[in-house]
Amino acid sequence: MLNAYFLINEKYLFTLLPFGLLVIFFAIFALDKLVLAIVFLTPISIQLKELIPGLDFNFSIPTEPLLAGILIIFIFKLVLDKKFDKKILYHPISILIYINIFWIFITSITSTMPLVSFKFLLSRMWFIATFYFIATQIFINKQNIHKYYWLYVPTLIIVIAYTINRHLSFGLYDQEAANFVCNPFYTDHTSYGAVLAMLIPVIVGYLFLKNKSLIKRSFAWTALVIIFTALILSYTRAAWVSLVAAIIVFIIMYFKIKFRLVFVVGASILTLFLVFRTDIIIYLESNNQDSSANISKHLESIYNISSDASNLERINRWQSAFRMFEEKPIFGWGPGTYMFKYAPFQLSSEKTIISTNSGDMGNAHSEYIGPLSESGVLGSLTFLLIAIYAMYTGVKVYTKARDQEIKVMSLAITLGLFTYLVHGFLNNFLDTDKVSSLFWGFIAMIVAIDVYHTNNKKEDGAKKLE
Repeated sequence: MLNAYFLINEKYLFTLLPFGLLVIFFAIFALDKLVLAIVFLTPISIQLKELIPGLDFNFSIPTEPLLAGILIIFIFKLVLDKKFDKKILYHPISILIYINIFWIFITSITSTMPLVSFKFLLSRMWFIATFYFIATQIFINKQNIHKYYWLYVPTLIIVIAYTINRHLSFGLYDQEAANFVCNPFYTDHTSYGAVLAMLIPVIVGYLFLKNKSLIKRSFAWTALVIIFTALILSYTRAAWVSLVAAIIVFIIMYFKIKFRLVFVVGASILTLFLVFRTDIIIYLESNNQDSSANISKHLESIYNISSDASNLERINRWQSAFRMFEEKPIFGWGPGTYMFKYAPFQLSSEKTIISTNSGDMGNAHSEYIGPLSESGVLGSLTFLLIAIYAMYTGVKVYTKARDQEIKVMSLAITLGLFTYLVHGFLNNFLDTDKVSSLFWGFIAMIVAIDVYHTNNKKEDGAKKLE
């Protein structure tokens, strides 16, 4: 009756109240279901600026308002209940996350743009609270691990269908069109490609599980073909490279190649590079193959540092970040401020045809170099330690697991995470819900397997969830 009254008076905002009440109900009585619902909605979330251009602030709807609410509930539960599993709270990865968050907080105080930095801090906190801490408790029941990424897949397939349909209007072999056809759901093809690459290992791993029905296997095969096709049509070179790197890591893990041998080979390659670096750089500079619709030529353009605008712009951004770091090596310029502050640090000799001073063309294009300029040496180091220890834990649980399903799951998840850690050298998307939901979710899966499932003990998931 109230809604009818407001509709007659053209006050349509009231129609959101039932949805709001439903969300509050789930947040209080079924938080795990609300988190899984957010995972389902994430691929089709849209940046507010896409709907209302010209806004001074931005966030993804409907996911980020829900994540902000979950963060508040999570903090209240920690303070009032004090029942969160201490094995998770004191896990080495959790401790490294605390240190990273604490340092982001400190550098937000010293930031050149505190408002921007504290918004960055808040978004990082609600991503971690939901997709890491709460997710670990959902993953006490190991079937929820599969449920988590399979909830992401159907809506992603909707986005893939939309993207390919748009791509067809320009021609599937139009490489330039691939850069924007995934809008407004993914801001560019690189974040879209990163997500596709992350999901391929976990879906392949799912296909190796023996206890899955024919219907589930058929769906998994269909999803894999669709996602792999979308990855090719995304023309995202960083995603392709990350998948190749994951295959190499798979060979090392599966055949149990000793770390000593891997270290020796890696050190040898590095030594050869340093010895012949001049010749290598001359060779790289001789490559003038730009991005192309031809797959082989597009692959060749990966190491073009002489004329490919995308590659040269990355180098320009990295060099700017290093100069910013040299000026403020301890506290940096403030989390999230790179895009607003890097312009004066560009050199005219390093600028490209796609360079800009307006801060509207992305960030530092590196998960490792970006924090160096924004939060100083500790900002980059603490994130790097999270990445390294997550990989170490993934390898450890794969080695220790006695249950075959857990073994396959831990291997697949570790490889999925590794694709983004490689991708992170060339791009940075952890300030978005699209990638953060999978990145922190995969780390939560690894930690949950380490704490709850590695030793093949009887699962008491239902009790703990209750």
